[in-house]
Amino acid sequence: MAGALTEEFNPAPLVAPTRLTPRASFLKGRHFLSVNDLSTEEIEQLFDLTREIKLGKAQNVASGKCAALLFEKPSLRTKLSFSVGMSRLGGQALYFAKEEVGLGHRESVKDAARVLSRMVDVIIIRTFDHRNIVELAHYASVPVINALTDLEHPCQALADFYTILEYRSETRGQKLVYIGDGCNTAISLMLLAPRLGTHFTLACPPGYEPPAPLIAQARELAAWHSTTFEISHDPVAASNDADILYTDVWTSMGQEDEKAKRLADFAGFQIGAKTLREAKEDALILHCLPAHYGEEITEDAVDSPQSGIFDQAENRLHVQQALLAAVL
Repeated sequence: MAGALTEEFNPAPLVAPTRLTPRASFLKGRHFLSVNDLSTEEIEQLFDLTREIKLGKAQNVASGKCAALLFEKPSLRTKLSFSVGMSRLGGQALYFAKEEVGLGHRESVKDAARVLSRMVDVIIIRTFDHRNIVELAHYASVPVINALTDLEHPCQALADFYTILEYRSETRGQKLVYIGDGCNTAISLMLLAPRLGTHFTLACPPGYEPPAPLIAQARELAAWHSTTFEISHDPVAASNDADILYTDVWTSMGQEDEKAKRLADFAGFQIGAKTLREAKEDALILHCLPAHYGEEITEDAVDSPQSGIFDQAENRLHVQQALLAAVL
C-alpha cells in the first residue's frame, strides 16, 4: 500500500489484472477497490468470516478505531450498513457528505487522502469517478474501501453472492441472469461470477453494454474458470433456465437527464411474469434496491416467496463487517 507519495499521480488502467496470486496474509491493511482485488480463496475466507459474524461471533476488532465515510452520492443501505457494522465491531464511523469535503474541488484527492490517513483507520468512499478512488488509495496509508463508483459496486456484489450461497448452499454451476444495463453493479457481478463458478448472462438493450475492455475481461475470466458469459438483447430468452434473476433500476444516479429515453429503451427488461415463466420454478429473485415498481421489477416479484431481496439488503451489513474486520 502506498503512503504519502510525492511524485505526480498517473492513474493506472481501470481494468485490473485478470488473475491474482493468492496472498500469504488475509486482507489486513489492504485496499478494496474492485472485485479484482480478491482471489477466489480470499472471497471464500471472507464469506467464512461473514458467516461467523452473522452468528454473533464477531470480536471487538475495531475497538478504538474510526472509519471515515466520504459519500458524494446519497445512500440508505451503504451508509447504514457501514455505520452499524463499524459500531458492532467496537469502533465508530464519521460521515462526510459531498459538500463537506468537495473531493477534487474544495480539496485535492491527494491532500484529503493524506489528512484522513493521519486521523482514521479506514476510508470508505462512495463517489462518481472511479479515478478518484484509485488516486485516493494511491496516496492513503490506511485501507480504502469502494462503497460505489460509476465503474464498480464491489461490496454489493459480495453481499449478493453471499446471499446466493445462503439460499443455494453453492455458487458453482448456478446461472445468474442480470436484466438491466451494464452499470457498476452488473460489472462487479460479471467479474465476480466466474471466480465463484457462476454462469453469468447480461440481458440489456443494444447500446447499454458495459465497456468493451471489461466485456473482454469477463469473457477471459469465464474461459479460465470454465463458466459461461453471455450478453443478450432479449430478456425473456435470456431468462431461460435461470437459477437467479437479478435487476437494478434503469436510471442510476447521475443519469437523470436520460430518464425518458431509458424508460423507452428498457421497456420489457423487467423481472415479472414473462421472465419468471422462463426461469427455473424456484428461481431466486434479487434486486440491490431501491426498486421502482412497474419498471425493472413488479411489486409481486419483490414480495414473492422466491424473493431474497431483503435478506440481500441485510447481508450488506454482515459482509461489510467481515470486510472491515479483515482489513483493520
